[in-house]
Amino acid sequence: MFEYELHRMNHAQLVREAAAQRLSHEAAESAGSARGLRRFGRRSGSQDPEGRVSGEGRGRFVRAA
Repeated sequence: MFEYELHRMNHAQLVREAAAQRLSHEAAESAGSARGLRRFGRRSGSQDPEGRVSGEGRGRFVRAA
């Protein structure tokens, strides 16, 4: 019974370590994507690939990809 309890404690420790490692990886990924979004947010409106929306009838909306 003692070996089983040691096994359960070891398993619980490994699960906690894996969860902590997963959380740190997720935090690093979200920080990286936030940096990328800030970089794209700095583009000016003139560089918008879809162009401006005009107020004229048929050409009112930009064509979908």
